Amino acid sequence: MALAEKIVLKAGRALPMLGVFMSFDIKGIVNSRLGENYDLHEQYVNQTLVKVLRTIEFDKIYARAEGCYLYDREGNDYLDFLSGYGVYGIGRNHPVLKQTIRDVMEMDLPNMVQMDCALLSGLLGEAISRETGGDRNACFFGNSGTEVNEAAIKFARAYTKRNRMISLKGSYHGLSYGSLSLTQNNNFQSGFGQLLPGVDYVALNDLDALAHELKKGDVAGFIIEPIQGKGVHMPDPGYYEKAQQLCRDNGTLFICDEVQTGLGRTGKMFAYEHWNLDPDIVTVAKTLSGGFVPVGGIITRRRIYQGVFSSMDRCVVHSSTFGRNNLAMACGLATLHVLKEEKLVENSARRGEQLMDGIRELAKKHEMIKDVRGKGCMIAIEFQKPSNLLLRAAWKIFDNVDKGLFPEMIVHGLMSKERILTQVAGHNMDVIKILPPYTIDDKEIGRFLNGLDRVLTECGSPLGPMWKFGANLAKHALAAKKAKAAK
Repeated sequence: MALAEKIVLKAGRALPMLGVFMSFDIKGIVNSRLGENYDLHEQYVNQTLVKVLRTIEFDKIYARAEGCYLYDREGNDYLDFLSGYGVYGIGRNHPVLKQTIRDVMEMDLPNMVQMDCALLSGLLGEAISRETGGDRNACFFGNSGTEVNEAAIKFARAYTKRNRMISLKGSYHGLSYGSLSLTQNNNFQSGFGQLLPGVDYVALNDLDALAHELKKGDVAGFIIEPIQGKGVHMPDPGYYEKAQQLCRDNGTLFICDEVQTGLGRTGKMFAYEHWNLDPDIVTVAKTLSGGFVPVGGIITRRRIYQGVFSSMDRCVVHSSTFGRNNLAMACGLATLHVLKEEKLVENSARRGEQLMDGIRELAKKHEMIKDVRGKGCMIAIEFQKPSNLLLRAAWKIFDNVDKGLFPEMIVHGLMSKERILTQVAGHNMDVIKILPPYTIDDKEIGRFLNGLDRVLTECGSPLGPMWKFGANLAKHALAAKKAKAAK
C-alpha cells in the first residue's frame, strides 16, 4: 500500500495528504499552458464562440486583471468597459474580496450542511434586506440571475395561485427555461422548441395593453428590468408608477429584475429607486458576487415567501444545493461593505453623468452619434446614418446584411486601436453599451472619450481600415445567412 493511502486510512478517517496536495500546482499549470486558451475551447468547449472572437479580433490572451483593467501576457492594459456583462461593479480582483475569501477558507467553516441554518447566509439576508428597505425581509439565495428569475416565477405563482406571467417586449431575464420564456427575443428563443406556457409580452410604455392583460385576473406576476439591458431603454415618465398600481389593483405581483441594474449600476443602490417604486419581489446577482463566486438572490415580502414554504413538509420545496454556500455569502457581504465604504454607488452616478456629458460633446463633432442615454454606469450610444453619400451607401449595404454591423465595427475599433472593451447592446440595433466598473475616474473617462473620438474620426473615411473591417464582417454575416438558408 502506498504511503499516501496509509495516511488516509489511518484511524479510519481522512488525514491531510500533503504529498498529493503538493503535487497539484495550479500556478504551474496556468503559467505553462497560458496561450492555449482558444485552441482548448475550440476542441473541448464552444467552437462557435472561438470562431466569432477570432473573426472580430477579440481573441486576446489575458494574463492578469485589476480594477478597471485587463492585462495581456506582454503587459498591455485593456480598459474594461464591459465588466463581465456588469459583474465587476467594484472592479476586478478587489483586495477586500480576496482577503475575505482567504479568511473564510482559513476558518474551516462547515459548508452546505443543508440540514442546518448557516450564519453567513443569514447575515447576507439581513444586510441585503436592509438595502431594499420596506417590508422586504425574506431572502432566497441561488447561483445566478437566471436561477433567481426562475424562482421569482415560482414564488409569484405559488403566492397568487395564478399561472400567467407578463414581461416586456425586448426584455432579457436569462437563458434557462422559465427565464428564457420571459425573454422576448427570438435570437435567444429560436431553436429550443415550445417554451413555458402562460407567458405574454406587452410593449414598454403601453399601459392600455398591460391593463387589458391584468384585468383578465389570471396574471401572477409582471416582471420588468427597470432599465432594459438590451438597448438600455427606459420608460416614459409615470409609466412604472402606473404599471405598479395596475398590478396592485389586479392582485398581480410587481417584480423588478435588478440582476444587472442593481447594487449601484445605475447610480442608485437599486434602479427602482429612480422611480420610487415598491416592488413585491426583487432579484439580484452579478455585482453581488464581487466577481469571484456566483451568487443570486430574491428579496421579497415574508407573506409572499411563505406562499412557497407554506408548511413544514414544504420547507425545502424550492432549493438550490450551492445557493447558500459560505464563499458566495461572504463575497456578497464584502461587496455590500465595499460599495458603502468606498461610496461607489455615488461614484457610479457622478461618473456616469460625466461620461454621458462627454459623449454628448462628441455628438456635436460626429453626426453618426444619434443618442446617448442611461443612468450611472449603464450607458447606450446609438448611431445613425451619416450624411456623406459614400458613407451612407456603405451603411445601407451593411444594414441590409445585418443591422448590428456598424456598432460591431465601433466595438472592434475601440478594442483593436484603443484597447477598450465594450459590447453591442443587442440584436438588430445600432447601439453599443458600456458598463464600466463604478471605480472609474477622470483617467478612464478621458481614455474612453478620446478613444471613441479617434475611432469615429476614422469612420469618417469610407475607404479607411474601419470600413474594410466592416466589409469583412458583412462577408461573414452574408455567408452565415446563406448557410442557414441552405439547411
